[in-house]
Amino acid sequence: MITRTIDTIVSRIAGQDPLHGKRLKKHLARCDDRYFALAEAFFQKYEAILRQEGKDIDYAIDCYLRMVEDVNAETVEFLHTGRYSSSSWEEVNARVYGRPETMQYYMHGLILSQFLWRHHYDMFDYFSAALPASAGGVRHYLEVGVGHGFYLSHVLGALSPEATLTAVDVSETSLALSRRFAGEDRIDYRLQDIFTFESPRKFDLIVLGEVLEHVERPQALLERLGGLLADNGVLFFTTPANAPAIDHLYLFHNVEEIRALARAAGFRILSEKALPAEDVSWDKAERLKVAVLFGAFLTKQPERHG
Repeated sequence: MITRTIDTIVSRIAGQDPLHGKRLKKHLARCDDRYFALAEAFFQKYEAILRQEGKDIDYAIDCYLRMVEDVNAETVEFLHTGRYSSSSWEEVNARVYGRPETMQYYMHGLILSQFLWRHHYDMFDYFSAALPASAGGVRHYLEVGVGHGFYLSHVLGALSPEATLTAVDVSETSLALSRRFAGEDRIDYRLQDIFTFESPRKFDLIVLGEVLEHVERPQALLERLGGLLADNGVLFFTTPANAPAIDHLYLFHNVEEIRALARAAGFRILSEKALPAEDVSWDKAERLKVAVLFGAFLTKQPERHG
């Protein structure tokens, strides 16, 4: 029997954190063949990247467990205070973005979460299932906050060879990982704040994956992207509610607050998906402030005249 990479990862995590490992094994028991095929391809590529850096999968597992410890500590504080531990860019920059060692373990931990956390994978599944219907009409693609480059690499394979792809991020660590994961061909990488980014063209598809919670003024960010979006373009974004982390600033208390923000920024929701981070009912998730990941496809609201 061939051992899947993700089974090995989960087994090693369970050896160090049995309770967390039990949760991950429960997730794997519900997954289908498509999930395992995508996960194997993902981790084979990731392991090749690790080897280039002189690292191995055990290094990534250690990073992941450190990230989980951070999340657990932040969650305890959040449930006690009702707020995130940081509320300004300066605080987060001092704690996370301005510390390369912290950024390294945090980013590698997030890479593993793409398939280890069910809500992360299910949100990607939602996005990837909808992409083929619109991919043919996308001439110009923009991704803001590329993370580790997984979405970017997937879109690269789905769009036509003539389409342009632009990736904007303020993190050198994120861009470096994305370059290795998605490659250099056809992608214009920009180490830049989106508020200073200028483009001679409008974009047919913009992706903003889990960025709004990292900024102090999320409505301003959505409005900025609205200005970069073509009139008939689509914006796909994700952001969590009640999700404390070492670099989260803006607290959404529930999904309706996120919907209201999108509408206030001038968008109309075409479709949406909300995924609790834990296997609980919606009533229990709201009562216990369980993290919920929300994602939606948006289009610009028509201008009103008169």
